[in-house]
Amino acid sequence: MAIMIEKMASCDPIWADLRHQADELAAREPTLASFVHSTILHHNRLEDALSYHLARKIGGEEIDQMHAREIFDEALTADSDIGAAVRADLSAVFERDPACHAYVEAFLFFKGFHALQCYRIAHWLWGQGRTGMALFFQSRMSTLFDVDIHPAAKIGRGILIDHATGVVIGETAVVEDDVSMLHDVTLGGTGKEDGDRHPKVRRGVLLSMGAKVLGNIEIGEYSRIGAGSVVLKSVPAHCTAVGVPAKVVHCPDCDRPSQDMVQFIEADDDKTE
Repeated sequence: MAIMIEKMASCDPIWADLRHQADELAAREPTLASFVHSTILHHNRLEDALSYHLARKIGGEEIDQMHAREIFDEALTADSDIGAAVRADLSAVFERDPACHAYVEAFLFFKGFHALQCYRIAHWLWGQGRTGMALFFQSRMSTLFDVDIHPAAKIGRGILIDHATGVVIGETAVVEDDVSMLHDVTLGGTGKEDGDRHPKVRRGVLLSMGAKVLGNIEIGEYSRIGAGSVVLKSVPAHCTAVGVPAKVVHCPDCDRPSQDMVQFIEADDDKTE
């Protein structure tokens, strides 16, 4: 059995690294060894470990852990793209968050990663027409992680939600691949309008802490939104927008803002739009 698990892990480098790091963690912290074994080392695949881990968090009085895990397993089996997105998200946390020193830390302890993977299952449920169960997952996610992502929102892969507390993403929002956002970010509407009413955040964007992006506007690829900014108009690609209301202050800007995670804006960047 152990040989089979090792062979499977060798075909999945992230899972192999995660298992190796879990072994080291269990050895360093004997008190956590049982938790680490049951959550990671007992399983054959990353998907199995994830469904077990998240089901223990989502399960409760309304839906027990066993049934929650069945739903996670069903989604992960039906849609292999979810597993690919999980691996890209895990890599994004490890590569971009200086507080993350190993995959195992993000997998076990980082609620931004947990909330995002719960969203992915809720989004799959929404696509299957199981809107009630999808909204239940959204509600549990909000309660557990203080992250509120509508299951109909469209979110790509390689996403970092750092710290995560207070993040809100609305029903018709779009977040493309390789986006990074910090705590207290809102992708919201501007009132009671119906239809397509939330922001479209293109590839590689950095949304700094406390950024509020409101309305059906576009945040162009590889742009930056400064901390505490309120964005009410579209932002061109490769630009920085800051302020209340936000203004474009520098174009072109850094090539990879979501990967570089540079939030400091030079004083001489402070130009009119």
